[in-house]
Amino acid sequence: MRFTENTHPILDFKRGAPITFTFDGVTVAAFEGEPIAVALHAAGVRTLATSLGEQKRPRGLYCAIGNCSSCMMVVDGVSNVKSCIELVRDGMVVETQHDKGAL
Repeated sequence: MRFTENTHPILDFKRGAPITFTFDGVTVAAFEGEPIAVALHAAGVRTLATSLGEQKRPRGLYCAIGNCSSCMMVVDGVSNVKSCIELVRDGMVVETQHDKGAL
């Protein structure tokens, strides 16, 4: 069996319908049913947040199961959304969270 970029040797993925959402004012293509962070990673976005404090170190997709806080974003006006487990929806607005948000 020959594998392509759209196949996996063990898992069978059912890709959802193509949709778009907005990330920091830019339209991003995604597939229905995938997490926001995965769609952003596929679009080439590697920095999802920055660390608190003076250094503002970049934070990217880390655990991908909602255990850490490296992917917190503002989604449709709601802060502190874990983008690794929140599924993308057509027309949603996602923004980088530049502060602590509503802790």
